Amino acid sequence: MELTLAIAIGVLSASGVYLILRPRTFQVIIGLSLVSYAVNLFILAMGRLRTDAAPFLSGADANIADYTDPVPQALVLTAIVIGFAMTALFLVVLLAARGLSGSDHVDGRGD
Repeated sequence: MELTLAIAIGVLSASGVYLILRPRTFQVIIGLSLVSYAVNLFILAMGRLRTDAAPFLSGADANIADYTDPVPQALVLTAIVIGFAMTALFLVVLLAARGLSGSDHVDGRGD
């Protein structure tokens, strides 16, 4: 399972970096989204996701090893919401820039 997750994070990161280096703005936006997803998976994997464990401590005699850390899950949830908002903003800016310049190239030059 760890190998599968590591490969998925690597593929998402590599694909995202490849698309960020492309000349068209839509490909750059998709690349930023893929890198964002890879970072979210990495944070979630580093947070030691556990099943059937409570996310908070209850009582003074509770053992910390029996509980899961809710902070990585909260960080990933917040990052998903912010990433969705930023993608929507980037798409609006993309449409406005294409309408003004007539091209969707990052450097402003056409084919």
